[in-house]
Amino acid sequence: MKFFIDTADTNEIRDLAATGYVDGVTTNPSLIAKSGKRFIEVVREICDLVEGPVSAEVTATDHKTMLAEGRKLAQIARNIAVKVPLTPDGLKTCKALAGDGRMVNVTLCFSAGQAILAAKAGAAFISPFIGRLDDVSHDGMALIADIVQIYGNYDAIKTEVLVASVRHPMHVVEAAKLGADVVTMPPDVLRKLYSHPLTDKGLAAFLADWQKTGQSIL
Repeated sequence: MKFFIDTADTNEIRDLAATGYVDGVTTNPSLIAKSGKRFIEVVREICDLVEGPVSAEVTATDHKTMLAEGRKLAQIARNIAVKVPLTPDGLKTCKALAGDGRMVNVTLCFSAGQAILAAKAGAAFISPFIGRLDDVSHDGMALIADIVQIYGNYDAIKTEVLVASVRHPMHVVEAAKLGADVVTMPPDVLRKLYSHPLTDKGLAAFLADWQKTGQSIL
């Protein structure tokens, strides 16, 4: 399973990319607005930091303007995945951009039916928002299971399931168990995957025992 980082903080991306775990980055206008920098500038900088796909989202809602924005974003770098919303105009734009040979990430997916449409439109990625579904008492992971099953029924479907709106490490683990292709997560969730109190306790015991020996490996 691939790990994407959901942030526009270039310092965070640079730090986590050094671990070798980061396969790509997802952004949106809200995340980029927090940086205080110009949209294109931030996206270009992120593309220089990672080799994998960098999702950059259009801000228009009509097909004609979405397509123009998407084509402009795609020119920033070879690893841009143009992000469009799961609307009729968004899917029409997806179809056109995919026809141009561009990667497209269809976002704001909340149903299996929507995911089928995105695959038909040629999306490289479909982004179901599991945390937001959980927030309204729906089972976000059940949606992931449905999409993975449906896509797996058809060899012609190349769309990757990109689990989004991830809130905690168990979302990552459950997504992996279900066979999702990608999980995009905030930096703090990736760091939490390292953590376990028994690891800390065990390491402390090992170090205490080693200090008692008075030895040094070097």
